[in-house]
Amino acid sequence: MFRRERSIPLRGSAAALCNNLSVLQLPVRNLTHFGVVHGPSAQLLSAAPEGVPLAQRQLQAKEGAGVSPPLITQVHWCVLPFRVLLVLTSHRGIQMYESDGSVMVYWHALDAGDASLVQAVFARGIAASGHFICVGMWSGRVLVFDIPAKGSNIVLSEELAGHQTPVTDIATEPAQGQLDCKPLENRDCIADVVTADDSGLLCVWRSGPEFKLLTRIPGFGVPCPSVQLWQGTIAAGYGNGQVRLYEASTGTLHVQIDAHARAICALDLAPEVGKLLSAAEDTFVHIWKLSRSPEGGYVEVEHCHGECVPDTQVCGARFCDPSGSSFAVTGYDLAEILRFSSM
Repeated sequence: MFRRERSIPLRGSAAALCNNLSVLQLPVRNLTHFGVVHGPSAQLLSAAPEGVPLAQRQLQAKEGAGVSPPLITQVHWCVLPFRVLLVLTSHRGIQMYESDGSVMVYWHALDAGDASLVQAVFARGIAASGHFICVGMWSGRVLVFDIPAKGSNIVLSEELAGHQTPVTDIATEPAQGQLDCKPLENRDCIADVVTADDSGLLCVWRSGPEFKLLTRIPGFGVPCPSVQLWQGTIAAGYGNGQVRLYEASTGTLHVQIDAHARAICALDLAPEVGKLLSAAEDTFVHIWKLSRSPEGGYVEVEHCHGECVPDTQVCGARFCDPSGSSFAVTGYDLAEILRFSSM
């Protein structure tokens, strides 16, 4: 069971965008960072465990070419083996900052040359895999940036072509975390990156100096706004309220959950315990426990908790710690971040 904790005030509400909340926990300093997008700016907040906000920072979208201010589409902290970067995506480009947002270390402008006159240009979907940061594009491409241990010598190393419609989300998992779950003969086929798009298609990749496409999991007519990856299992949330669990290396469907009455807007995973959080436009946030049966290795699901956020269009939800003992929720026209912790 979870109880409501002291909320964190925002200067404005969260924009009505899927995955509109990023969380970075700093256990050494006993702080948690929160990032929320609204219009052309992103709010960064630091809070102590009791919910008292200690610092706030406002980041603006870099203008680039154009006559109107660009809108930010997502903010996300990317935890790399040797550093943490804050990544912002917008209708004009991709911005990378030091983790506190104080210094911008890289700017990648979007090229609208291959977009039609009626096609929106934007970047969306951010994830780190090893020393790479992957960012999804309106064109269906995924840009892969090679990140140095320090400094701003960031290089666009590869463009992945697996989607025909705009990318919605990207999930990654350290390959090391899957080794114990794979037989020796299958360890060359470890899938550690999954990308989703507006058609519901999932592309499963193995990262490396050159990314390799392992399999495609077809959509079924509805978008897939959010994906997660845990121990070789893909959790995908869809526009019809379903959560589907697939085997990443083969695309085999394990479990289908009719989790919500409306479109899912966010998924998150607590990797230490296999808890899955799902949030949707039906005002509900659910927590599920994932496990693998020791006999056949099948994925099993148990519902652990449901929380209603009344009269709110939920647009972001994240666990605040790897053990899944607390989570946070944002909503459109809601000028605060709601916090819940286990009793």
